[in-house]
Amino acid sequence: MNAGLDARLARADARLRRDYPGADGGRQPVHTVYVPADRIRRGLAAAWGEQAVAALRAFAPGAAELAAATGLEEADVAAAQPRVLAKLDREPVEDLRVDAEDGYGVRTDDEEDAHVGAAAAALGADVAAGTAPPGVGIRMKGMAAEGRRRGTRSLALFLSGLLEAAGGLPEGLRITLPKITSVEQVEAAAWALARMERLFGLAEGRLRFELQVETPQCVIGPGGTADLARMVRAGGGRVTALHFGTYDYTAACGVTAAHQAMDHPAADYAKAVMQVAAAGTGVRLSDGAANVLPVGAAEQVHAAWRLHTRLVVRALERAFYQGWDMHPHQLPTRYLATYVFYRRAFGPAAARLADYLGSVGGTVLDEPATAQALAAVLTRGLQCGALDEPEVAAACGAGADDLAALAQRRVG
Repeated sequence: MNAGLDARLARADARLRRDYPGADGGRQPVHTVYVPADRIRRGLAAAWGEQAVAALRAFAPGAAELAAATGLEEADVAAAQPRVLAKLDREPVEDLRVDAEDGYGVRTDDEEDAHVGAAAAALGADVAAGTAPPGVGIRMKGMAAEGRRRGTRSLALFLSGLLEAAGGLPEGLRITLPKITSVEQVEAAAWALARMERLFGLAEGRLRFELQVETPQCVIGPGGTADLARMVRAGGGRVTALHFGTYDYTAACGVTAAHQAMDHPAADYAKAVMQVAAAGTGVRLSDGAANVLPVGAAEQVHAAWRLHTRLVVRALERAFYQGWDMHPHQLPTRYLATYVFYRRAFGPAAARLADYLGSVGGTVLDEPATAQALAAVLTRGLQCGALDEPEVAAACGAGADDLAALAQRRVG
């Protein structure tokens, strides 16, 4: 009987392993910073860090002022603030995207060629010098008829320039595909990347891409189906992440400009579909951006910081561990909110995981899947700098490698 069951379910088992491989255990950035192609310069990440530190000194130099400005508890801020300052000095940007799409606008071909080429050269030089962020890449124009030729041209120029300046493609290379409206566009993007791999002599599958979810058609297709799940699979293993485009999506749903926001119910619905479509696939999720920038007078900066902090914490609580940042002054609250979140989670998660790993009778009986979630939150905290390995190991009895292995979950 057992052999018969195995035979009957062999195809289903293979499909499950193929479509739901689980997380790869690699590091996910806490944010993506978008900078228009014509503003990319060498050392840009470090310059953003310096501007972020200057904003903290000008508008909230102490823990009490920063707590008042962000709405967080002063004790939490005081514990996290030294780590935030160290992060802004050491690694202020985790993932940098050259924006050749909405944030850049429509230029002549000669202008875009020049800007994309210069951006690739600058980033490539930083990669070669070891000063680039862990993740770098480009948001090209999408596969819609009016933009796809320009998009693939800019992508080819970017890859060529990066290869020349860096002597190879960085491990953290990322390509963002915006304005998706059909499964066929994802298939076409995968086909185009395969052609570029042959053009540049790259290994098959080296070029992978993120899907930007910013159209209603991307969430619910014309037949009433959740096409986003099909899009993930249509990439043939090349799709790495789903990024939510807050303002295009809510505008397309008829939300007026005054109410377009990351926490609008229309946005929450789309992100819930994204979450289910990506679950178990290893495809990562990213929330969008807060468009209220922390600039101007102190009260304006504080109001924007409070909003940004609330939205970052809200996203983290809903398992969106990445978002977008558009201005250097958003970095302090990105890291502060993220670090406070992980440090608050640290004690309870480590205690429960210690009980689970030691089979100690605690007050909560955790399932293996919950233990994996506990390991995942500690791993994410370690990766972004919110936690240190010695304190985590002392609290739960497991090191970073063991926690990362436990956090990798497969379906079935």
